[in-house]
Amino acid sequence: MNLNAVNMGIIGLGYWGPNLLRNFSGVDRCQVTACCDLDERRWTKFASQYHRVRFFNSPQSLFDDPQIHAVAIATPIATHHDLVKRALLAGKHVLVEKPMTTRVEEAIELCDLANKMGLVLQMEHVFVYSPAVTKIKEIVDSGRLGKLLFIDSIRINLGLFQHDVNVLWDLAPHDLSIIDYLMQRSPISLVANGSSHTTSGIEDVAYLNMDFGDGLMANVHVNWLSPVKIRSMIIGGSEQSLVYNDLDQSEKVRVYNRGVNITTSEQIQKVLIKYRTGDMWSPDISHDEPLFLMATDFIESIHEGRKPVADAQSGLRLVKILAAAQHSIKHQGERVVL
Repeated sequence: MNLNAVNMGIIGLGYWGPNLLRNFSGVDRCQVTACCDLDERRWTKFASQYHRVRFFNSPQSLFDDPQIHAVAIATPIATHHDLVKRALLAGKHVLVEKPMTTRVEEAIELCDLANKMGLVLQMEHVFVYSPAVTKIKEIVDSGRLGKLLFIDSIRINLGLFQHDVNVLWDLAPHDLSIIDYLMQRSPISLVANGSSHTTSGIEDVAYLNMDFGDGLMANVHVNWLSPVKIRSMIIGGSEQSLVYNDLDQSEKVRVYNRGVNITTSEQIQKVLIKYRTGDMWSPDISHDEPLFLMATDFIESIHEGRKPVADAQSGLRLVKILAAAQHSIKHQGERVVL
C-alpha cells in the first residue's frame, strides 16, 4: 500500500483498547487519528493526552471517514461480526480481538470478504508475538525436541467472570493461538468437558483434549475458580521437553533433556523403558512488548501487502475449535471430528 503513514482508528476503549491506542501510537508509519467508544466517559480521559486524536461515540464515524485506512476493534465478542464486516465493506484493514466471531459461518464470511476486498484481516493473537513463544517455535521447528508427543496447557486464576461467554471462549484462545502457531494445522478431533458453578449456566471450569494424529495429544485446562494463577505449557518430545511459564520473569522457557527411551525386545517380547536424565537450559529471551510487535506486524502487513503472522485463517481455525468444543461440552463430552 503506497502510504506515508497508515491512519488508524481504535474502536472500544474499555479494557484492551487503551493498550492498543498506546502501542499503535508508537509504531513507525502509523498515526492514530480517531477513537470510538459508546461511553463518552471512557475516552474523555484520553483526549488531553492524545491531542491529535479525534474521539467519537459511534463506529460509523470511523467507517465513513476516507482518511482512516485501518481500524482495531476491541469490543465484546458478540459485536465482532457486525463491526468487522462494516469496516471491511468500508475499505478498512482490520485488527480484531480474539475470538474473531461466535459462529464458524460468520468467521468464514469475514475471511472471504477480506480476501475479496484485498484487505488485511489480522487477529489479536498477541501471544504469538511474545518473544518467549517465538523462541519456542524456533526450538520446535529446529527438531531439537524430536517428535512431539504431548502438549499440556494450564491457564487458571480467580475471576474475571464473563457474562456473555464461558471460560473456554474467554481464556482458551490464548493457548489455542499458541498451539496453532506451533503446529500450523488443526486437530483431527476433540473432546471437551465443562461445568458451571453459578446459576448463569455459563461454564467456569473447562477441559479440552485435542487429537492431532500420529500420537500427538494437546490438553488445555481453563478455570475462573482457581485460588492461584497459573500460566504454563509443557511440550513433550521424544528427545527433549520444554516448559513455558509465562509468570516467570527470569526464565520463561526451559528445555529439559529428560524423558524416557522406549525400545522393544523381540527376544523377550517386552517393551523396555529407560529413563533419561540430563541438563536443563534456558534460552535468552528479549523483553520486547508483544502488543507492540503485533501492532507493528499489522502496519507492516498493510504497507507491504502481505499476510500478518496472526492472519484471518488462524482466527477461523480457532473459532472452529471453540465451536466444536462448545458442542462437545453441551453433549456430555461427545467427540467431535473436525
